[in-house]
Amino acid sequence: MILLGVAISIAVVVAVGFFVSRRIEGDSSNFLVGGRMLPFWLVGGALMGAAVDTNATLGNTDLAFGFGFWAGATLPLGLALCLTITGIFFAKPMNRMGLTSFPDYYRLRFGRSVEVGASLLLVVAFCMLVAGNLVAGGLLFNYFLGMPYWLGVVLIAAIAVAYTGTGGLIADAYTAIIQMALILAGAIGLFVWMSSTHGIDIAEGTGPFAFGQLSDPAQGAVINWATLIALGIGDVVAIDFMARVFSAKSPDAARKACFSAATGTVAICVPFGLVVLAAHSFMPAELDGPVLFVLLDQYAPAGLTVLVLCGLVGASMSTANGAILAISNVCVRNLGGVRRVHEPGKRDPLLRATRIAMVPMTLFSIAFAIYVKQTGILLTLAFDLLLACLAVPFILGLYWRRGTVKAAMAAMVVGFVVRVGLFVLTPTIYGVDNTILYIPNTLVGAAFDGWPTFIAFAAAILTYVSVSLATRPAHMRGLDIRVAQDIDDALDDPDAFEKEPELAKAT
Repeated sequence: MILLGVAISIAVVVAVGFFVSRRIEGDSSNFLVGGRMLPFWLVGGALMGAAVDTNATLGNTDLAFGFGFWAGATLPLGLALCLTITGIFFAKPMNRMGLTSFPDYYRLRFGRSVEVGASLLLVVAFCMLVAGNLVAGGLLFNYFLGMPYWLGVVLIAAIAVAYTGTGGLIADAYTAIIQMALILAGAIGLFVWMSSTHGIDIAEGTGPFAFGQLSDPAQGAVINWATLIALGIGDVVAIDFMARVFSAKSPDAARKACFSAATGTVAICVPFGLVVLAAHSFMPAELDGPVLFVLLDQYAPAGLTVLVLCGLVGASMSTANGAILAISNVCVRNLGGVRRVHEPGKRDPLLRATRIAMVPMTLFSIAFAIYVKQTGILLTLAFDLLLACLAVPFILGLYWRRGTVKAAMAAMVVGFVVRVGLFVLTPTIYGVDNTILYIPNTLVGAAFDGWPTFIAFAAAILTYVSVSLATRPAHMRGLDIRVAQDIDDALDDPDAFEKEPELAKAT
């Protein structure tokens, strides 16, 4: 029954993805940013699909079951905070710029060198994010179907890339609506079942009102706040989030989509954490698998199990396919320099190259997922790195014109060195043993866990501001970023300078 239910849900999603792929019409703009004409409800569903991944569900439930409500809830709440901040401060200006990929911003604001550095960091971080979602798919197929873990990882990746490689962001947006509806129904159904059968009886000191988890370092407060900040601010520079912001038909639609996605993320993910906390009353402390899988397999009704698993598979694919699409776009456009061609009747090289690039990017993410079997930790670690390196040049670069190219590069380098340096010296990452890259030492202990997030972010801010004040602005001095975007677009269109003589003067 489980196999049949999951297979049907996957088949429906893939069919919808292939059906809407006809709207691509051979144009990379349609493929990568939905032609910049998507309504807010479709963009909101796509944003929610990017946020509600298996890092924020399985990672959330595992951490909540092991350490308390806030240890897990900071994952979805951090993502919801990011969407809210984006809606308030960034959705409108970023949508107005008409960008094709997020690193385009760094090129227009700071130049080619910053664009390349930002692109490399984004590719690495998002391969980690994709890997976290593939891990969840591999664990799911292994636990419920007995399929080898590696084969489950490959299968979930292949399915996600199949329809996204054809339909791009449009396919991702429409299928995300179905996937989010499934997981929302599953979250509500699971909460209602737990309430009516076992009750939501949460042990003292572990629930949402146990604020010691946010104030007492001994209860994980530093780690919880580090997670919230890493996702709430670091995720602002997420290439998959921004691609969806670019796809909205208007700045107002982009803003509304962010707010609706933030609300939906909380509505879906928080109930999962409450359910597993209530399950402590009848489940053993030591489990053979993710807590949510054990709960569904051994305690929940079969129909509800199928519904939740369909939602989890959908959530895994929704985030993975959007992230792989965004990574491939960055590799081809921002690192490879392949640009869109406007001329009718000619093949769009950016579209073709992006589809080809999805293959190696997927293979790299698969390899990472097989090597590191973690879910929520990979999500936080990815955006912790982006918080340290890219959030400061983006935020201050957008709202403070005094920032310089040297300041952006220095902030990226300092943030990277500080964060990675502290990472390899700290024996745990967000409460979990650092099995990725740890150098044994006597300088840093487990109690230091969480502080590297704040230290690296503060170092990036201090570096950016001090270097900006000490250097003379060079790139884009006196040139509005929207004019720069018009020039950038003109490079894709050989006739643009004849149509708009002012662009030639600005150039």
